[in-house]
Amino acid sequence: MVSQAFTGFLLIVLFTALLSACTTTTTVTGIDNTPENDLSLGSLKLAGFDSIQISRMTQAIAQQEYPNIHSVLIVKNKKLVYERYFPGKDEIWGNSIGMVNHTKDSLHDVRSISKSVVSACIGIAIAQGKIKSENQKVWDFFPEYADLNTGEKSNLTIRHLLTMSSGLEWNENIPYSDPANSEIQMDNSADPIHYVLSRPLVATPGTTWNYNGGCTQVLAAILFKVSGMEADTFANQYLFKPLGISTFFWTQLTTKPGRKSVPAAASGLRLRSRDMAKIGILYMQGGQWKGRQIITEQWAKNSHTPQIQRADGGGYGYQFWTWTMSVDNAAIPMAVAVGNGDQRIYFDHEHDLMIVITAGNYNLWTLKKNADALVKEYIYPSLTL
Repeated sequence: MVSQAFTGFLLIVLFTALLSACTTTTTVTGIDNTPENDLSLGSLKLAGFDSIQISRMTQAIAQQEYPNIHSVLIVKNKKLVYERYFPGKDEIWGNSIGMVNHTKDSLHDVRSISKSVVSACIGIAIAQGKIKSENQKVWDFFPEYADLNTGEKSNLTIRHLLTMSSGLEWNENIPYSDPANSEIQMDNSADPIHYVLSRPLVATPGTTWNYNGGCTQVLAAILFKVSGMEADTFANQYLFKPLGISTFFWTQLTTKPGRKSVPAAASGLRLRSRDMAKIGILYMQGGQWKGRQIITEQWAKNSHTPQIQRADGGGYGYQFWTWTMSVDNAAIPMAVAVGNGDQRIYFDHEHDLMIVITAGNYNLWTLKKNADALVKEYIYPSLTL
């Protein structure tokens, strides 16, 4: 006969097993200190972080207080001091790939951080002498579109494309699911570059900021004109390989009849989070990586310096956003590489702090507990400045 105590014990075990089966377990993976890791590692404590507060952040993400965050990397004083990955629903350029157990080896959409990479490539091409300067006229590269070079459009320069101050009519303020969105129209056009350059001029170039992915696509076309390489090949040769980035993917614009396939320069890049960190550290080090000058120090500085003001009071550099983050009444100037869905590389040069965040919150523009909130509510409060 089975004792009542043993029967009770079996019931407890059975209840616990059922509870476990009904509970979703979040696997959080962290820093992997292996020989392939060419990022310098540090510690939270030595970097001035409250590790208890950071642990609370990890728990808050795992419990979906900050929804669908996929990775968080913190680099302080050029050293990786925090690295965590979280499972979550994800996409590849708008196509769902379901639940993904993200790790250090996972490629992730960076979306419009692709623009910042194209900007770096333009800086490299200028340093190589392939482009005279950012003040070179756009029309020098596109004689085939001479019929579009009219009026004030003739003043359009590479700098205007870099700073999204082309003055060309463009509307990305409506959902990307709306066929009237200018970037969607460009992607679906027979000739994306003709589509961009044919837009009517609604402001004098260099005077008004307006978000325009077409500017980035034209920059990528200029790279091809001066090097014979599409943006993905150029980036691989002159940016990724020097940084030790060996795995990436760049989504191509859908091939149309009579149109060659080209990288979606404004949004198509997929990178590992660690490789996003490498690109971030490159800028934090004034364009240097392991003693090699990959982009010029001046280009790195100009990219993160407001070159034009946005209507909301922030600024914009060379395909990087600039703004001031308010944390506990402290104003912290930042440059930020921004991608749809909460893809971020935050640059705080004053405090030698760089943060990488990836997530799956695509097109959720009003999300409150987003990457910015995570940085403001956990990362900065945990750091002794």
